[in-house]
Amino acid sequence: MFGFTKKIGIDLGTATTLVHLPKKGIVVNEPSVVAISVNDKKVLAVGNDAKEMLGRTPDSIIACRPLKDGVIADYRTTECMLRYFINKAVGGIRLMRPEVMIAVPGGITSTERKAVIDATIQAGAKAAYLIKEPMAAAIGANIPIGTASGHLIIDIGGGTTEIAVISLGGIVTNTSVRIGGNKLDNAITEYVRKKYGLAIGDRTAEEAKIRIGSALPLRDVMALDVRGRDMVSGLPRTITITSDDVTEAIQDELNGIIQAVKNVLQETPPELAADVIDKGMVITGGTGLLRNLDKLLERSTDVSAYVADEAPLCVAKGTGVALENLESYKRSILAAK
Repeated sequence: MFGFTKKIGIDLGTATTLVHLPKKGIVVNEPSVVAISVNDKKVLAVGNDAKEMLGRTPDSIIACRPLKDGVIADYRTTECMLRYFINKAVGGIRLMRPEVMIAVPGGITSTERKAVIDATIQAGAKAAYLIKEPMAAAIGANIPIGTASGHLIIDIGGGTTEIAVISLGGIVTNTSVRIGGNKLDNAITEYVRKKYGLAIGDRTAEEAKIRIGSALPLRDVMALDVRGRDMVSGLPRTITITSDDVTEAIQDELNGIIQAVKNVLQETPPELAADVIDKGMVITGGTGLLRNLDKLLERSTDVSAYVADEAPLCVAKGTGVALENLESYKRSILAAK
């Protein structure tokens, strides 16, 4: 039994954390949220239980996301969260400390890198390895990254969008922009406040994005009732918003992603750019599931785009595969401790 639990791959995301075990696949898929008691700073809940508390806690409890834009904003809380997820993945009884591979944003600084490694070791890992998210996403999407051919990957998560051209097991050009699902949710909240005078919560905005959101206007317009607080009377009110509202609300953020993709394409060496035009761009990450995002990217860049199978799971799967085959992927791995 313990032979299977020595290696753990973790996609430590701003919005969601996924844990991958060799031969078992994804064993944990929970929100990156921690609920803490204000008085004694004790961790009360992590993951799904803590997310239920978001926006609903009394003054004595704070529910927070310890990662901001894909990097650690609160070290101690991240460590607690990592410990919870590692324990949940391997079970309470551990004869040996696991080796852990964690996916981090491509634009991570050496200080941020050290913080992730230290937090992972403190959380109970024997060794911590880091791999850049676009690399892990490409491995998880079954892209042959070791070949002498260019592959463009766009990983759109909760906090960041990672864009990279990969060839011969390494990143040739890449950029990381701090635009992701959370920014889209904020844009929807702001839009509803300005247009309808209604204050809605993050969870309501996220629900609207998932249920009726689209990167391009839909031929058959969808509608959704949302509840919130009237900005004038202060009383609860329900309104109906449409998919066109959501599309309009998120356009600026999507333009930021499009510009970042164009920048990477402009910096790509001509030979690799030709490969990318042949094969198209691969979209991974939970936010990559937004309706018509592939079509918007295609229309904006003249390069075909497609969403990878199980897009939200690609990074986590890639960390697991890389950890199982350390020798093959050693060029792709950042650091170990």
